[in-house]
Amino acid sequence: MQDRKYKFFTNPYKHQLEAFEASADKKNFALLLDMGTGKTKVTIDTAGYLFERGAIEFVLVVAPKGVIANWVPEIEAHLPPRIKRELVLWNPNLSKERREVLNELYKSTDHDKLKFLLMNVEAFQTEKGTDVADLFVKKFKTFMAVDESTTIKNRKAKRTKALCAVGRGAVYRRILTGSPVTRSPLDLFSQMAFLDPNLLGFKSYYAFQGRYSIVSRRTMGAHSFNQVVGFRKLDELTEKLSEHSFRVRKEDCLDLPDKIYTKREVALTKEQQKAYKQMKKLALAKLDSGELSTTQNVLTQLMRLQQICCGNLTDDDGKIHPLPSNRIKELMEVCEEIQGKAIIWATWTMDIRSIATALRDCYGVQAVASLHGETPDSERPRIVKDFQDRQSELRFLVGHPKTGGHGLTLTAASTVIYYSNSYDLELRVQSEDRAHRIGQTNKVTYIDLISPKTIDEKIVKSLRDKINVADQILGEDMRDWLL
Repeated sequence: MQDRKYKFFTNPYKHQLEAFEASADKKNFALLLDMGTGKTKVTIDTAGYLFERGAIEFVLVVAPKGVIANWVPEIEAHLPPRIKRELVLWNPNLSKERREVLNELYKSTDHDKLKFLLMNVEAFQTEKGTDVADLFVKKFKTFMAVDESTTIKNRKAKRTKALCAVGRGAVYRRILTGSPVTRSPLDLFSQMAFLDPNLLGFKSYYAFQGRYSIVSRRTMGAHSFNQVVGFRKLDELTEKLSEHSFRVRKEDCLDLPDKIYTKREVALTKEQQKAYKQMKKLALAKLDSGELSTTQNVLTQLMRLQQICCGNLTDDDGKIHPLPSNRIKELMEVCEEIQGKAIIWATWTMDIRSIATALRDCYGVQAVASLHGETPDSERPRIVKDFQDRQSELRFLVGHPKTGGHGLTLTAASTVIYYSNSYDLELRVQSEDRAHRIGQTNKVTYIDLISPKTIDEKIVKSLRDKINVADQILGEDMRDWLL
């Protein structure tokens, strides 16, 4: 580093200082810091350092919808007050007033202020969002950071292509994630391509795939397709990645309390048992006929089985029929036993609503808040702040891991209950670590509600073994999951 005299506003932990010193002067870099270890702080410190050197004048942060607003208090917390700043949080509804705010930021000639534009990654699925970002990046010396960069792991996605195109105009680029590989090492390609297409030595995805994966021809019914069945030369890939990244694992740097895993069994009602058997029989018939020829079709069938375990039956027309279930009752018994605040994760919005209603009836309206896709963006920071206030009446936070699993600090909770689980390993890991991160002083207990001898058991076992379920159930492997 050319100048190590940057005066931090908040003192970094040892691993944060090491990450800062390893990356601050690099044009392109991957901050692979486990959730809760402070990759946001390192990024803000780097931006402040580069601004005071005159290397940048504008910061573009891109993050998932449920995460991006969290950058506002983080910037205020870690960017030194001596650095004046102008900050705009993107809103797709460009009213006249919001357009004027953006125009003022764009036209600003105040070189003494560091300009920030915070955008959700979903904005890059639109021409409007992409065009606005591109205008700023082309005008200013830009530091661009993509938070939770696995959102651009799909090289074919419109937002991935748009972000990579906009990123080429930035002087400095960063990706931030604790889990760069969620399904396979191939996830790395587009994330690293955002930094620099030549960083790993392969401009072509297929050349990259050919180097590090083993491909086999698979058959399912009347269909045949190529499937990645294994990987090779991963030591080489790891070495290449290490040249352009800094890795921090939680267990290596933080004296955090333990994670405790347990489960509560929920017996199926007679109605659920009947529906489950019928749905399983139907899925096996579809498998034999070749109808389940794609991962999505397979997951749809498994999801319907899981819904039955939660007390809902979805028919072929997409209509949902409630089934008698013991799951809410078991959840309420768990809540009676625990002390302090708790997070309850559920996969389906209808379950989140039912859980919230049951908890409010028992503990009062002020004791419960919901966090899911329909929760207004303006309400989410207030809910989190209230939950984190240990003196507040808000005791239970009920949400969907996809909404609340990224970027949030929820260390007021020492109990996390999974009413149902997503198949996505990344979502499980992210949602677990909302409570288990810097600031947590208690052991965190994770409770999975499981109906024995059902798909519940297999999903939880796979996730606890750090296996992404979608990768297990292609082809004939599906039969093992159903039987």
